[in-house]
Amino acid sequence: MPEESLPRLAAADLVRLADAAIPPSPCPQCVALSAPGWESVPGGFDREALSRVGTLRDPADEDPTLTEYHPAGTNAWSPDAPIAPAFHPYNRCEVWTCAGCQRPFLRYTEYGGYYVEERIRPVDAALVVGATL
Repeated sequence: MPEESLPRLAAADLVRLADAAIPPSPCPQCVALSAPGWESVPGGFDREALSRVGTLRDPADEDPTLTEYHPAGTNAWSPDAPIAPAFHPYNRCEVWTCAGCQRPFLRYTEYGGYYVEERIRPVDAALVVGATL
Protein backbone atom coordinates (compact mmCIF):
# COMPACT_ATOMS: atom_id res chain seq x y z
CA MET A 1 0.00 0.00 0.00
CA PRO A 2 1.62 3.32 -1.01
CA GLU A 3 2.35 5.61 1.94
CA GLU A 4 0.09 8.40 0.63
CA SER A 5 -2.91 6.04 0.71
CA LEU A 6 -2.38 4.79 4.27
CA PRO A 7 -5.16 5.71 6.68
CA ARG A 8 -4.05 7.96 9.53
CA LEU A 9 -4.68 6.21 12.84
CA ALA A 10 -5.15 7.64 16.33
CA ALA A 11 -4.73 6.28 19.87
CA ALA A 12 -8.23 4.74 19.86
CA ASP A 13 -7.39 2.86 16.65
CA LEU A 14 -4.25 1.38 18.23
CA VAL A 15 -6.27 0.16 21.22
CA ARG A 16 -8.88 -1.36 18.90
CA LEU A 17 -6.19 -3.18 16.89
CA ALA A 18 -4.47 -4.48 20.03
CA ASP A 19 -7.76 -5.68 21.50
CA ALA A 20 -8.64 -7.48 18.23
CA ALA A 21 -5.42 -9.55 18.08
CA ILE A 22 -6.07 -13.26 18.55
CA PRO A 23 -4.44 -14.52 20.61
CA PRO A 24 -3.16 -11.41 22.41
CA SER A 25 0.26 -13.06 22.71
CA PRO A 26 2.66 -13.59 19.80
CA CYS A 27 2.01 -16.37 17.30
CA PRO A 28 4.83 -18.36 15.61
CA GLN A 29 5.04 -15.76 12.82
CA CYS A 30 5.73 -12.81 15.14
CA VAL A 31 7.21 -14.40 18.27
CA ALA A 32 10.64 -12.97 17.34
CA LEU A 33 9.12 -9.52 17.96
CA SER A 34 7.91 -10.23 21.50
CA ALA A 35 10.08 -7.69 23.37
CA PRO A 36 7.74 -5.11 24.98
CA GLY A 37 9.76 -2.00 24.10
CA TRP A 38 11.49 -0.63 21.02
CA GLU A 39 13.90 -3.08 19.44
CA SER A 40 15.75 -3.41 16.16
CA VAL A 41 13.96 -5.61 13.66
CA PRO A 42 15.84 -8.93 13.90
CA GLY A 43 18.01 -9.60 10.87
CA GLY A 44 16.43 -12.93 9.99
CA PHE A 45 12.83 -11.85 10.60
CA ASP A 46 10.53 -12.38 7.60
CA ARG A 47 9.13 -8.88 7.06
CA GLU A 48 6.47 -10.40 4.77
CA ALA A 49 4.80 -11.70 7.95
CA LEU A 50 3.62 -8.14 8.64
CA SER A 51 1.08 -6.06 6.72
CA ARG A 52 1.07 -2.27 6.78
CA VAL A 53 -2.37 -1.04 7.89
CA GLY A 54 -1.92 2.65 8.67
CA THR A 55 0.26 5.49 9.84
CA LEU A 56 0.50 7.78 12.85
CA ARG A 57 2.20 10.46 10.74
CA ASP A 58 0.38 13.71 10.11
CA PRO A 59 0.72 14.30 6.36
CA ALA A 60 0.49 18.06 6.91
CA ASP A 61 3.50 18.08 9.27
CA GLU A 62 6.79 17.73 7.37
CA ASP A 63 8.89 17.98 10.53
CA PRO A 64 7.09 16.27 13.45
CA THR A 65 8.17 17.17 16.98
CA LEU A 66 11.05 15.36 18.65
CA THR A 67 9.44 15.91 22.06
CA GLU A 68 8.78 12.67 23.91
CA TYR A 69 6.01 11.92 26.42
CA HIS A 70 7.22 10.40 29.71
CA PRO A 71 5.13 11.74 32.64
CA ALA A 72 6.09 8.81 34.91
CA GLY A 73 9.84 9.14 34.34
CA THR A 74 10.17 6.44 31.70
CA ASN A 75 12.39 6.90 28.66
CA ALA A 76 12.16 5.91 25.01
CA TRP A 77 13.66 2.47 25.73
CA SER A 78 11.46 1.64 28.72
CA PRO A 79 9.20 -1.34 28.05
CA ASP A 80 6.45 0.46 29.99
CA ALA A 81 6.86 3.81 28.21
CA PRO A 82 3.54 5.26 27.09
CA ILE A 83 2.57 4.97 23.44
CA ALA A 84 1.56 8.57 22.67
CA PRO A 85 0.88 9.03 18.92
CA ALA A 86 1.34 12.82 19.00
CA PHE A 87 4.88 12.50 20.39
CA HIS A 88 8.24 11.21 19.14
CA PRO A 89 8.93 8.57 17.90
CA TYR A 90 5.29 7.52 17.47
CA ASN A 91 4.50 10.54 15.30
CA ARG A 92 6.85 9.04 12.70
CA CYS A 93 5.49 5.48 12.84
CA GLU A 94 3.60 3.24 10.53
CA VAL A 95 1.27 0.61 11.96
CA TRP A 96 1.66 -3.01 10.92
CA THR A 97 -0.16 -6.19 11.90
CA CYS A 98 1.00 -9.79 11.96
CA ALA A 99 -0.57 -11.85 9.16
CA GLY A 100 -0.95 -14.78 11.55
CA CYS A 101 -2.56 -13.26 14.66
CA GLN A 102 -3.28 -9.63 13.72
CA ARG A 103 -1.08 -8.39 16.59
CA PRO A 104 -0.23 -4.72 15.88
CA PHE A 105 3.26 -3.27 15.77
CA LEU A 106 4.69 0.21 15.37
CA ARG A 107 7.66 0.69 13.05
CA TYR A 108 9.88 3.65 12.29
CA THR A 109 13.35 4.20 10.95
CA GLU A 110 15.90 5.80 13.24
CA TYR A 111 18.57 7.82 11.49
CA GLY A 112 21.83 8.33 13.36
CA GLY A 113 25.07 9.95 12.34
CA TYR A 114 26.46 6.81 10.73
CA TYR A 115 23.59 4.34 10.72
CA VAL A 116 19.99 3.66 9.79
CA GLU A 117 18.09 1.35 12.13
CA GLU A 118 14.61 -0.05 11.63
CA ARG A 119 12.82 -0.10 15.01
CA ILE A 120 9.71 -2.03 15.99
CA ARG A 121 7.50 -2.17 19.06
CA PRO A 122 4.36 -4.23 19.75
CA VAL A 123 1.28 -2.22 20.66
CA ASP A 124 0.17 -2.81 24.25
CA ALA A 125 -3.33 -1.32 24.58
CA ALA A 126 -2.70 -0.58 28.27
CA LEU A 127 0.15 1.80 27.32
CA VAL A 128 -1.65 3.77 24.61
CA VAL A 129 -2.49 7.35 25.59
CA GLY A 130 -4.17 10.13 23.66
CA ALA A 131 -2.01 12.92 25.09
CA THR A 132 -1.59 15.99 22.90
CA LEU A 133 1.20 18.54 22.56
